[in-house]
Amino acid sequence: MRRIKWLIDWISLALLFGKELVKSVHDVVLNIINPRRVTASAIVAVPLDVKSELGVTLLANMVTLTPGTTTLYVSDDRKFLYAHVMNYSEGVVDDIKQGFEQKILKVLP
Repeated sequence: MRRIKWLIDWISLALLFGKELVKSVHDVVLNIINPRRVTASAIVAVPLDVKSELGVTLLANMVTLTPGTTTLYVSDDRKFLYAHVMNYSEGVVDDIKQGFEQKILKVLP
């Protein structure tokens, strides 16, 4: 039973990544077609709840692989992940934390 939940959590993470990937590709294509659509890019600090090296690496790579975002740096104490975001909005940090990070916390100890 525990393995089934673990597998479902991994599938859920993969599906979330796929959904975010499609949304981001669409957004980047629209920005290429109409560059004035990019209102503000920013570098954001994402406070991390995930502490394992594997978890931080997975989160950093998922952020980087999502078009329009790039992981720039992870603090040495693993408390913050710094990322460049092409289309900044107030909720971007919460989106990362409530999306990718929460799913990663479910699949990794």
